[in-house]
Amino acid sequence: LERAFGEVVRRHEVLRTVFATLDGGPVQLILPDCPLKLEVTDLSGLDEPGREAEAARLAAEEARRPFDLSRGPLLRASLLRLSEDEHVLLLTMHHIASDAWSLGVLIREAATLYEAFAAGKPSPLAELPVQYADYAVWQREYLSGDRLESQLGYWRRQLADLGPALELPGARPRPDTPTYRGGHVTFRVGREATEGLRGAGRAQGATLFMVLLAGFQALLSRYTGREDVAVGTPVAGRGRAELEGLIGFFVNTLVLRTDLAGDPTFSELVGRAREVCLGAYAHQEVPFERVVEELQPERSLSRTPLFQVMLALQNAPAETLEVKGLQITALPAVHTAARLDLILSITEADGGLTCSLQYNADLFERSAVERLADHYATLLAGAAADPSLPLSRLPLLTDAERRRLLVEFNDTAREYPRGDTIHSLFGEQARRTPDAVALACGGERLSYRELDERSNQLARYLRSFGVGPEVLVGICLSRSAALVEAILGVLKAGGAYVPLDPEYPRERLSFMLEDSRARVLVTESGLASSVPESGARLVALDGERDDIARHSADGFRSGARPDNLAYVIYTSGSTGRPKGVAIAHRSTASFLRWAADSFTPEELSGVLASTSVCFDLSVFELFAPLSSGGAVILAASALSLPELPPAQSAAVTLVNTVPSAMAELVRAGSVPDS
Repeated sequence: LERAFGEVVRRHEVLRTVFATLDGGPVQLILPDCPLKLEVTDLSGLDEPGREAEAARLAAEEARRPFDLSRGPLLRASLLRLSEDEHVLLLTMHHIASDAWSLGVLIREAATLYEAFAAGKPSPLAELPVQYADYAVWQREYLSGDRLESQLGYWRRQLADLGPALELPGARPRPDTPTYRGGHVTFRVGREATEGLRGAGRAQGATLFMVLLAGFQALLSRYTGREDVAVGTPVAGRGRAELEGLIGFFVNTLVLRTDLAGDPTFSELVGRAREVCLGAYAHQEVPFERVVEELQPERSLSRTPLFQVMLALQNAPAETLEVKGLQITALPAVHTAARLDLILSITEADGGLTCSLQYNADLFERSAVERLADHYATLLAGAAADPSLPLSRLPLLTDAERRRLLVEFNDTAREYPRGDTIHSLFGEQARRTPDAVALACGGERLSYRELDERSNQLARYLRSFGVGPEVLVGICLSRSAALVEAILGVLKAGGAYVPLDPEYPRERLSFMLEDSRARVLVTESGLASSVPESGARLVALDGERDDIARHSADGFRSGARPDNLAYVIYTSGSTGRPKGVAIAHRSTASFLRWAADSFTPEELSGVLASTSVCFDLSVFELFAPLSSGGAVILAASALSLPELPPAQSAAVTLVNTVPSAMAELVRAGSVPDS
């Protein structure tokens, strides 16, 4: 085996070529001799699962191992010995010296040489009439002058005013410097759909590749809303017979730019794709790198120029090793790198199409690429069944996804009790777990019983000032246990609370008080002087604590019904004057029932409340745990998790906040980045 591959290296000068730098540019140097050493690793001492796992690890490691182009070799071969009569052969060639077609040449020649050498015979292969270096010299001479200008002129016209980079929805922001981490998803297009696609192509005089291109560009257009879609594709570049038996990098890349404007039928789009392909094929000899150099597109390390996705129909000659005395099976290649955002590779097999989507893991989650694969297969099946459909009507959703969107996601009906209010849910929980911790703030801890009794006393006190259903009560308090007590007290009295953040500008607070016509304002002595004057009756909790404590702590009927107001929260006013959004008990009670179904008791056992009560997220932070037996861990200010006492910080089980706030918590080391 080593001798067979060594002879292949001797025959093909490109595998004995290294690349040095001369006057600032690369030059190829052909070595007179470059012996190939077949490294053998014996795994036969491991059990079967261990052998397979180690073989997979070594294959992945080999795929990641870099080449030294200045020293070579450009072909590496190694053998993994699994048992006396079972081996895995790993072959790795650098792309600078090979392409997919070259792999077929390598396999065909190695099989012929192995069989001859095993039988004690000399090589039966004739010497090659030309070498890759000869082709390189010929290409430079051939592609010059008027011929080069004609080719470049076509690409200047074809790619003029090419739009911005193709950005697919659901992708992450592009990193400034890509890591080239990749993954791949495989899927099938069945025999029936494939035959339908062939028929759609015949009707337009188009090849199967042209039909698949039309489908891929239709999908990308549907995803992005763009009517001008450019996709790259590789071409073999072996238009002359003497090149077919050479190992070397002959492949070129073409940019296929198709106009999808006007919502054409799929048949019409196939016709457009056909014209694009024929024009590109007629001008395929100019290297892609030369086209980029000529067009001078805006360059970025984060993406490739001119196109970001590629379609490849693999039709290189299929070669299998058929050697007397050997049974040989091809193993899938290990792909760990992503050169583009997406590369769709398609192979015809068993009457259908085997497809592989290689994706950039910096940009895409695997689940997003799996959905895209499903959508492409569904679109192709729809186009095959009825090519007269316009692009806007080609199906994308699988049956399972359609059911998920139309049935499962809309199955929102729940049989919740219709008489719930926010404070009644809290009261039920207080009766179930009276001694459990309900609220922790700084050094203060209140049980459900204590919070229930304090809020009952305040509710009766507020009733004496006329607080009842549909009566609005402003609450302007610092972030302490009294804040939660006040909100519950207002609700139990039957009123609706209007949160007023003492950190807000005085003008903002004045507007909210005036606009809401709050009849009562609950505050504290230290804030009373900074609260704008209004017609509201001031209740200073700390100064009136003795009066409040004289009222009964027993429960009572508040009179508030599910349809009565629970709170009014004001918008930011970024599009004009702030507006008060009035929410009834029924809506919030249903939301809290949903939260109890969606989160586990363990998750709700310690909910961080770090959001201003002037934002609706605070309703979840306070009442999701208080209606489910959990504890509210009240932070002294927004994003103040680092300031929590260690015991309280350790008790936090759920942080429900916006991404920007979570990023700050991670940056401060308050929560793990995992």
